Amino acid sequence: MITQKSIKPVVEGYDKNNITIGVLGGHSALDVCAGAKKLGFKTLAVCQKGREKTYAKYYKTRGEKGCIDDVIIVDEFSDIVKEDIQEELKKRNTIFIHNRYFWVYFKDFDLIEKHFNVPIYGNRVLVKLEERDQPNNQYELLQKAGIRIPKIIRKGNSKMSEKDLRKAFDKHFVENKGGPLLVKVNEAIRGYERAFFTITTEEDFFTMANDMMEKGLIVQKDLDNAVIEEFVIGAQVNFNFFYSNLNDELELMGTDTRRQTGLDGFLRLDATVQTKLIDSGYKPKMIETGHIACTVKESIVEKAFEAGEKFVAVLKKEAAPGMIGPFALQGAVSAEHGKEEIVIFDVSMRIPGSPGTPFTPYSGYLYGQSVSYGQRIAMEINDAIKANRLHEIVT
Repeated sequence: MITQKSIKPVVEGYDKNNITIGVLGGHSALDVCAGAKKLGFKTLAVCQKGREKTYAKYYKTRGEKGCIDDVIIVDEFSDIVKEDIQEELKKRNTIFIHNRYFWVYFKDFDLIEKHFNVPIYGNRVLVKLEERDQPNNQYELLQKAGIRIPKIIRKGNSKMSEKDLRKAFDKHFVENKGGPLLVKVNEAIRGYERAFFTITTEEDFFTMANDMMEKGLIVQKDLDNAVIEEFVIGAQVNFNFFYSNLNDELELMGTDTRRQTGLDGFLRLDATVQTKLIDSGYKPKMIETGHIACTVKESIVEKAFEAGEKFVAVLKKEAAPGMIGPFALQGAVSAEHGKEEIVIFDVSMRIPGSPGTPFTPYSGYLYGQSVSYGQRIAMEINDAIKANRLHEIVT
């Protein structure tokens, strides 16, 4: 396992006056690189062949324009662990900024945890804990932190029999008169994306799941491992944080909400057309395709900070060296018992995928002007270099 201690000699061998900020060509790469350029860092994107134009052409540095200084093109993203690629990155004194994109294309966390000997800004062991079939996963961490999560009908990878599942549905829908449930099952084609669907009765689950399997959208193995949880009815908000382990301070970078294909388009139809579509067998997909900047009223801000601080505290105990840098608690603000309460149903333990955080006022309240995630990461790396503490923020 590559640890903070074992990566320290690599960092100590770097030319601190010539650091390159590296990313995979996708997810939040432009956000990271644009912010890095503001702080004077060189930038580099490792791109998969056939998907490189955004970085190698449209946003390539040219004079005062662009933010991607250099590109390394590989046949597959996972080629980044090849020795020649790693040596090239280290030769350029690269600090790599990991994200969800960085992990989903490897399919084996061991490749990054044990074989990618390039310094990563942040804690490289955290991202796999986003997966609900991992020990000490995000839901377990949230519970240990005392943060409210949705009621769980079936945990991921729990191997619950159909008989027991039907009993659980009966208890929820009949005995407890519970509301809708959300089924989080991985897509058949894009295993890193989830083919969410919502049910309001026991039979909904089996009817809808069978229909999706017949259409090739999901497979039985993934359905058996799917999380089934309470659908929280509330205003969905992603609380995007930054934790500086250099000064032990939590910052709220911004808030946003999700845009989902084709749920967003479906909701823009009138009720008559929606009903006709549903009756004909149409089911809107919930595939994330973007984000919208939004705000919350100030009475929610303290509650958000309290949740963020609890999560940072539990990670210090459960996943050394704990949280470093960006993360997000994604959920909804509900008002079931006469007061607003934040319910978290997803965690990003790295930079979130939304570049819209600077278009909310929260970082501006702290810094006097809005700061992007890319800029904030670059600020932290710059501070660590000046204080000779770079080894403290990488793993």
